Amino acid sequence: MATGSAALPKRFQDHVAEAPFYIPATAAAARPRHVLKHDNTFIVLDGNGDLGASAGGPDGLFHCDTRFLSYLEFLLNGMQPLPLGANVRDDNTLLTIDLTNPDIYFENHLVLPKDTLHVVRTVFLLPDAAYQRLAIRNHGDAPVSLRLTMLFDGDFADLFEVRGMHRTKRGTITRQASRRSTACLAYCGIDGKLRQTVLRFDPAPAELSETAAGYSLDLAPKHSAAISLAIGCGMPDPPKPVSPVRALRAVHRSRRAASRGICTVETSNDVLNEVLCRSMSDLYMLISDTPQGPYPYAGIPWYSTTFGRDGLITAMQMLWLDSRIAQGVLRRLSAYQAKTHDPASDAQPGKILHEMRNGEMAALREVPFGLYYGSIDSTPLFVMLACLYAERTGDQATLAELWPAVEAALAWMDESGDQDGDGFLEYSRETEDGLANQGWKDSQDAIFHADGRLAEGPIALAEVQGYAYCAKRLAARSAQRLGRADQAKALDAAADRLAERFDASFWCPEIGMYALALDGAKQQCRVRSSNAGQVLFSGIADAHRAREVGEAMMGPKFFSGWGIRTIASTESRYNPMSYHNGSVWPHDNALIALGLARYGLRNAVQRLFKGLFDAAAYMELRRLPELFCGFQRGRGRGPTHYPVACSPQAWASATPFTLIEASLGLQFHPDANEIRLLNPCLPSFLDEMVLRDLRLNAASVDIRLHRHGDDVSVEVLERRGQVQVSVVFG
Repeated sequence: MATGSAALPKRFQDHVAEAPFYIPATAAAARPRHVLKHDNTFIVLDGNGDLGASAGGPDGLFHCDTRFLSYLEFLLNGMQPLPLGANVRDDNTLLTIDLTNPDIYFENHLVLPKDTLHVVRTVFLLPDAAYQRLAIRNHGDAPVSLRLTMLFDGDFADLFEVRGMHRTKRGTITRQASRRSTACLAYCGIDGKLRQTVLRFDPAPAELSETAAGYSLDLAPKHSAAISLAIGCGMPDPPKPVSPVRALRAVHRSRRAASRGICTVETSNDVLNEVLCRSMSDLYMLISDTPQGPYPYAGIPWYSTTFGRDGLITAMQMLWLDSRIAQGVLRRLSAYQAKTHDPASDAQPGKILHEMRNGEMAALREVPFGLYYGSIDSTPLFVMLACLYAERTGDQATLAELWPAVEAALAWMDESGDQDGDGFLEYSRETEDGLANQGWKDSQDAIFHADGRLAEGPIALAEVQGYAYCAKRLAARSAQRLGRADQAKALDAAADRLAERFDASFWCPEIGMYALALDGAKQQCRVRSSNAGQVLFSGIADAHRAREVGEAMMGPKFFSGWGIRTIASTESRYNPMSYHNGSVWPHDNALIALGLARYGLRNAVQRLFKGLFDAAAYMELRRLPELFCGFQRGRGRGPTHYPVACSPQAWASATPFTLIEASLGLQFHPDANEIRLLNPCLPSFLDEMVLRDLRLNAASVDIRLHRHGDDVSVEVLERRGQVQVSVVFG
C-alpha cells in the first residue's frame, strides 16, 4: 500500500489497498527534475544538481533497481547556491547546471554579493557510475575565501520502496571514509548481496567524513577552481574510476555508435525538428546493451528495466528506422520465454515476459517481478514483431532462429492463453500478488462495465484479440517464407475464424464500436474506449466497422484537441486526471494512427498528428511524456501534465516516428528491393520532409516529400545500391 494512506479517509484507504503497485504523488516538486540514463544506471536530480535536497521528486542514483545514492547536496559557505539554469545536451549525454552564490552575510555585513561566483556543475553517466564536476569562477574584483561542502548519503532503497511500498525488514548500512579522498557506503541486504557506493573526490578534500566532504578555497579575481566527483555503484564492487575526460569521451562514443546507420528525418518545421531530435535522443538513451542485443527500457524513473510489452511496441514503432532494435528485443524475450508453469510469476510454457527486476525485493519475492509473466498481450505482440521484422528486413536466418519461440508462443495462445477454449485470449492472475489487470491498461480500475462496476475475470480485451488475429495472419506469411505451407494454411484459417468470432462477440451497436472487453461471464463491457481504436491497428476490424470507430475516435467525446483519450468523456469512470480512464497516452494514439491509416482514414491521421505535435511543442524539452491529462484543449494554453508520468518513456518517445510512418504509408518489400509509399500525405504544419539513409537490404535512399495542398510529391535525392521507391495511390 502507498505510504501516507493512514491519513486518508477510509473509502480512499480501501481503494489504495487494492492497488499495491500504485505510484503515489504526495507533494509538488520544489525544483524541476532532470534525468540521465546509461544502460542499467539512471539518475534523477533537481534543478541544482542535488539529490534529495528538495521535496517532491524521486531523486537518486539508481543501479539495477536499487537507489545507491539518495542524498547529495552542494553548499557554498553553508548555503544553497542560486540556480541560473540547466541544460541537457541534445544527445542526452551531459547535464549542465549553472549556479551562483546568494548574498552572503557575516555578522550582519554583506561579505559576498550575489552573482559574484559562477558555478558550472556538469553530470554524466557510465553504465555503473556517475560523474560530477564543479567549476567555480570568481567574477568579482576582490579575492574570495570559500567553504565548499558536499553532503551525501545512501539509503539503498529498492525501487519499489521509492515508489511507496513499505518494508518491515531491511538489511544493514555501513559508512566509512576509507582514505583521504574516498568514502564508501555499503549495504548488506537480507538477500545476501553486498551493494556498495564509492565516492572519490579529486582533488582530495580538506575534510572528509562518512557523509560529508569539505573544501577551503581562496579564489583570486577572475580565477577558477574545479572539483571532480566519481560515484561508482557495485554488487559487490564498484568499478575503478577513470578520468572525467576519458569517461565523457567513452559516453559520447557509445551514444554515437548506438545510433549510427539509422534513418534520420528533417522537416521544414523547426519545432517538429526539435521534437524529433529529442525523441531520437531519448530512445537511444533508454536503450540498454543486453547480452542478447539492444533493448529499449520502458521509462524513467519507474520502468527502467526490461518490459515485454513496452519493448515490443517500441521496436515495432522504430522498425522502419532501425530494425536492430527489434532483433535485440526478440532475442532477449525469446531467451526468457517461459518454459514451465509457475503460478507465483503467472508463467506458462511459451508465454513472453512482462517485466524483469533485479532489486532486493524481487529477489526475496516481496514483489513478484523478478521474472514476471502477467501480461496477456506480450505473447501475441512477440509473434507480430518477429514476423514484421522478417518482412521489413528479409532476414530469413533470424526468423528461422526465432521460429521455435514463435511456435511456442502460438501454442500458448491456443492453450493456456485461451482459458475456456472459446478462441479468445483471456487473463486472470494466478495469485493475489500478481497484477489484477494484464493488458496495457493495467491499473486496478481500468476494465469496467458501463455502470462503473469493475469487470471480473477471466477478461478478454478487445485489442488483444486483434493482436492475436494479426499474429496468426503474419505468422502464416512467415511460415510460408520458411516453406511450411500446411502450417501457413492452418494459421490463416485460424485467423479467419477469430475475426468472425470477434465481430460477433465484441461489436456493440449500443455504443457504436467494439466493447472494451468481455468479462468472465462473456458479458460485454459496453464502454467506449481507445482499445477499440487499437483494434484498427491489428486489421481485425471489418472495413465498415473501422470507419465508424475511426469517426468516433476523432469526435469530441474522445479527441481532446491534443489526442485521443483512453475512454470517452461520457463514460461512468471518466476522469481526465486518471492514469487509464480519461488521460491521453501518446503511444496509444500512435497505434490508433496506424490503424486509421490502414483503413484509409488519412484526414484523421493528420488531425491526430497535429494534436500530438502541438502537445509536444508545449512540453519541456519538446518531450512527449508517458501520458498527460485528458482535459479539453483551450485557446492559448498547453496540455495539463500528469504528475507522476515517466518522462522520457520509450513508446511515447517513438510516437512522432510512428505518426510519420502512418502519414507516409511506408511499406518495405525486401524481396523486390522496393520501398513503397501508400497514399502519402503531410499534415498542414509541414511543407517538406526529408528522409535520409532510409535502408532496405544493403541499399539506402534519401527521399524528399513536398506538400501541395492535399497532395504530396516525392523526389528521390540519392540512391545507394539496388532500391526502388514507388508511390501508390488508391
